[in-house]
Amino acid sequence: MNLDLGTALVSAARAEAMSLGVPMAIAVVDTGGALVAFARMDGTPFPLAEVAIGKAYTAAAFARPSAEVAEVFAGRVQFTTSISVATDGRVMFSKGGVPVFADGALIGGIGASGGTGQQDLTVVEAAVASVLPTEATSLPTEATSLPAGVASSAH
Repeated sequence: MNLDLGTALVSAARAEAMSLGVPMAIAVVDTGGALVAFARMDGTPFPLAEVAIGKAYTAAAFARPSAEVAEVFAGRVQFTTSISVATDGRVMFSKGGVPVFADGALIGGIGASGGTGQQDLTVVEAAVASVLPTEATSLPTEATSLPAGVASSAH
């Protein structure tokens, strides 16, 4: 992930959010979870900035959409609380974050917040499809499950 790609993803997501008529916060992170690009559209409540960053962080950390991560850990209160504390609240178990791949390799994540979970997801999926169309339709085969031991050892 680099600034040019991150900015292009944020711009594409912003255009999609505008087409929906929903102001959003949009964040792109690299594989280490560091913020690369960000925008908070006019009218977006400021706390949603952290939510968008968290969704992008979660998608990059687990190489899965944030909603899928939430499904895997549903009902595992001790684990979800522990990981939330360990990451200073960055892991966000909600819809609206997707990993970003290039040439089959994870390069980061994008997250949005401001609409419904489905609207947030629509915005980030549209951004990836617009900017990286060959990468948007499927995950690489090595990313079909969570990292070894994460799902099975989580309590």
